[in-house]
Amino acid sequence: MTVLIIGGGAAGMVAALTAAESGHQVILTERQARVGRKLMATGNGRCNLTNLHTDPSHYHGQDPDFCRPALERFPVADTLKFFARLGLLTVSEPSGRVYPISNMAGSVLDVLRYALEQPAIELRTASPVVSLKKKGDLFTARTEDGQTISCDRVILAAGGAAGSKVGGVMDGYQLAKSMGHHRTALYPSLVQLRTDPTYPRALKGVKADACLRILQEGETVAQRQGEILFTEYGISGPAVFDVSRTAATGSEGMSAQLDFLPDYSWDDTLLWLRQRQQAMIGREAGLLLTGSVHTRLGQMLCKAAGFTNQPVSALTEKDLQAIARQLRSFTLPILGVCGFDQAQVTAGGLVTDEFDPRTMQSRLVPGLYVCGELLDVDGDCGGFNLQWAWSSGRLAGLLTT
Repeated sequence: MTVLIIGGGAAGMVAALTAAESGHQVILTERQARVGRKLMATGNGRCNLTNLHTDPSHYHGQDPDFCRPALERFPVADTLKFFARLGLLTVSEPSGRVYPISNMAGSVLDVLRYALEQPAIELRTASPVVSLKKKGDLFTARTEDGQTISCDRVILAAGGAAGSKVGGVMDGYQLAKSMGHHRTALYPSLVQLRTDPTYPRALKGVKADACLRILQEGETVAQRQGEILFTEYGISGPAVFDVSRTAATGSEGMSAQLDFLPDYSWDDTLLWLRQRQQAMIGREAGLLLTGSVHTRLGQMLCKAAGFTNQPVSALTEKDLQAIARQLRSFTLPILGVCGFDQAQVTAGGLVTDEFDPRTMQSRLVPGLYVCGELLDVDGDCGGFNLQWAWSSGRLAGLLTT
């Protein structure tokens, strides 16, 4: 049986290896000049290939539980065994994130590329598929350069719209639509937040650990604790990425609230500020937070509270409370999120009700399978999206009817 796999990303490569392993002849097409280009950009070039804590609670979409059968059929343990057989050595961090021991994304891509070099797999790069049709039991695909491919099964693994600079395109959605499928609205996810730039611009490059809350009309709608990075247009960092889906898909009027001492009570915060005031007699008020946060951040928080050049000794209890509020609930109005070109993943995608989660096969077009980011499944930051790619690609590649 001939299997056409459209898309040579993470899901497509695993689907190709799985289908070939089952004895099928595979044609793997990829728009880019080489497979796995987006993989090289993951984990800041280190490739966070999975997470030991993977379960459906880390995934989102209209039906978050859609991912369960694939994750159970090809769990993290089996994924690590799969890569070990390819020769990849990995290491895990306390957070559950797993990386190649080389700390290089190229190591992951290399073992996959070498595994694809086998007689059962024909690799066609720089060969985007522009049309797909089915007549009887056979599919016919046409590439941009006018070639036609006839096959018995098709696996769509063309990826999402995110990361347009490294291969994110709309091809997969358009091909699925031509076969009768539908998609939800698409949003950038695992992406930076754009906020009122007044303070962030002055703090460009400053990092801080904080509890980040997304507020909508005063109510917390998302919350994460972790590293925050200030940019000239807003905030970035792992904690930001995890709440960015809420900011991207939500309505206007949201704000980001930062707590820089999340493990302290309010009373402990005020007690510490009083002690700092006594210890810094003769200093300027803008230096009061020295020792708790980055110096520039501390000065900015004091400025936001209304104090800079006044002597520390002049601060009243009410003044200390104002500084404490900035330290514990510094708030930035959210203007939006950055675009798909900077996003790591696409929120939304092909409607999962139209696919069988036990096989990844289309309920509308027998013989058509879809996996990876094309579907309305997206995970949290930390290796969960790549695990979905591996698991769904593996399940699709089994070509179970």
